[in-house]
Amino acid sequence: MPHKDIDVPLTLPAITGLASSGGDETVNSALEFVRTHLGMEVAYLSEFVGDNLVFRAVSAPGFEELAFVGGTMPLDQVYCSHILAGRLPELIPDTDDEPLCAQIALTAAIPIKSHVSVPIRRPDGSAYGMFCCLSRTAKRDLTPRDLEVMRAFAGVSAEQVNSKMAERIAHDSTFGVINTLLTSRDFDVVYQPIMDAAARRPKGFEALCRFRGQPYRPPNLWFDDADTVGLQIDLEICVIEQALRALDHLPPSVYVAVNASPGTVASGRLSATFSPWPAERIVLEVTEHSMVADYDGLLSQLDVLRFRGVRLAVDDAGAGYSGLQHIVRLHPDIIKLDISLTSRIDEDVVRRSLGAALVRFAVEIGAAIVAEGIETEGELTTLHELGVPLAQGYFLGKPADLATAMAWFDDGRAQADLSA
Repeated sequence: MPHKDIDVPLTLPAITGLASSGGDETVNSALEFVRTHLGMEVAYLSEFVGDNLVFRAVSAPGFEELAFVGGTMPLDQVYCSHILAGRLPELIPDTDDEPLCAQIALTAAIPIKSHVSVPIRRPDGSAYGMFCCLSRTAKRDLTPRDLEVMRAFAGVSAEQVNSKMAERIAHDSTFGVINTLLTSRDFDVVYQPIMDAAARRPKGFEALCRFRGQPYRPPNLWFDDADTVGLQIDLEICVIEQALRALDHLPPSVYVAVNASPGTVASGRLSATFSPWPAERIVLEVTEHSMVADYDGLLSQLDVLRFRGVRLAVDDAGAGYSGLQHIVRLHPDIIKLDISLTSRIDEDVVRRSLGAALVRFAVEIGAAIVAEGIETEGELTTLHELGVPLAQGYFLGKPADLATAMAWFDDGRAQADLSA
């Protein structure tokens, strides 16, 4: 155990397995049980990190100065390597009976008079660390049955440790993939036209991301992975930065719409991201695929961006009650009718009625309407008759690269067939 008379190095960070904040509750309970069952003062679970032992979970009431989570000791100052090598037994009722114990300075420094320790092993059989109890008094009544109790609880703890390690390995792997993606920018931005429904000319383009990694995975899965490792905001910002470069190439009257989650908006980082570009040519679409955790923070940052001239769009209108609540809270400049509403709207009186109601609602709050997911002439005609001025969908143009988007404006007329 760490002690003022022992040369103890600085605390190491948690590498794998249990976090340094106190270990898993199952492990803590196991340590508490075996410590009290054996009548010992200190129980701990350790991890071997290089040439050091790191305490990952500890039960040592009244002896916290001797053992604490995150504390470290050189392996050559403790019993572990000797137990693993078979030079010391796992069960030592009285250290006076083991000559080797007297040669280890820690024995006298603590002092250690009884010691029980069994290895915690990884799935590949290698030693992760030790599950250990010790006492300042000899415990000659300890028996092999007590050792079996230790082994049983060490086994339970090993399951928890290995589960945590598997989670950490998966986390680190995902973090590495997303971090590499951020560095290499191994993705493409494509642009889907948002059309004037009457003139069938692009008024803007929605920027969408396509990741190059194989096998192909939908963009939402990449962003979900980024979210699990705390990199979603970084990835969204990276994509937005790339997308806005199109503004240098598109006509000054054309806008680019970019997507951001509520968390990215609330982070405050979009102000710097948007600052190099004309704000009046940026439309921010706030995606709502999970509960908004901080509406006040979101609204505060939206106020900043809109004051500078950025317009706000909200999608999924007509898709459900939560979408409508989102619209009411955000009071957007643009409302995007969801494909669940626009699909076959020319054939469904209920959809037409709801579409008409949303158009009236948009007029009342001074918002523009964009219909998403247009796939037929009938849908486009019906929506135009309902008063929807803007539309996007595969019928009008598929997402395509910037060169194809620019081709819409060659010679002042639409020459690119984005629906091909």
